[in-house]
Amino acid sequence: PVLLFSSLSFPDLSTIYLWKTWSVAIVIAIIASIETLLSIEAVDKLDPEKRITPPNHELKAQGVGNIVSAFMGGLPVTSVIVRSSANVNAGARSKYSTVFHGILLLISLLFFPQFLNPIPLASLSAILIVTGYKLTKPSVYIEMKRRGWEQFIPFLITIIAILQTDLLKGVFIGMVTGFIFGVRSSFINAVTIMKDADRLLIRFGKEVSFLNEGVVKNNLRHVKDHMRVSIDATRSEFIDRDIVETVNDFIKKARQKGIVVYIRRSLNTNQSYFNDQDQ
Repeated sequence: PVLLFSSLSFPDLSTIYLWKTWSVAIVIAIIASIETLLSIEAVDKLDPEKRITPPNHELKAQGVGNIVSAFMGGLPVTSVIVRSSANVNAGARSKYSTVFHGILLLISLLFFPQFLNPIPLASLSAILIVTGYKLTKPSVYIEMKRRGWEQFIPFLITIIAILQTDLLKGVFIGMVTGFIFGVRSSFINAVTIMKDADRLLIRFGKEVSFLNEGVVKNNLRHVKDHMRVSIDATRSEFIDRDIVETVNDFIKKARQKGIVVYIRRSLNTNQSYFNDQDQ
């Protein structure tokens, strides 16, 4: 214990005004936060009772712990999947397991350091490998593949990016990839077009953005005289104003060409701005 307390040191605040200090601190904060969020998500999946960890509480506790650790000369702390999964595998059922875990680690450091140092690193590596396999076993990949390419490709790219770079860059690349696929999926599924000789059906999805204006405008532009046009917006929660104006402009000109327009609305959106011809 004397050796442990003698190794404690207060931080050097003389460099607190340097940008290099803040840049390193920001990177550590981001990496620690992401690692914690990923860890608690993984642990929630391992929890037999399927409880959900409040991420805000976890990040606040981590922030306080890091501040205290820094002022004692310690390293930043995060949620770690190895210790958390050890608690789950040992039959832990409450938050007290984390407290007891910390107390046991402190006792080991104070009174049994001579037994900790001889532990081969290969043994610790084996534990990490087994834990990693449980979190990313083949059934996880099979399940993601079943969800479709929109889910599987960002998932696979994230894993490859993390292995080829580091955790922060890999997660960022995965987030960008997921965003691109999300926008693409939203664009494709936002508007459904069904057309035959004298009828046109335009069905709007849950959210219709300005990106879909071209598709709607192009189909309305090619409507022939005396056709019947049905605009189904019953599933929509949001329709961009540009789309609404495009439909309204078409309705104004439809009567002159003998085109009959039917509009089916949802009461939860700005579809009240659609001009009436028929309902």
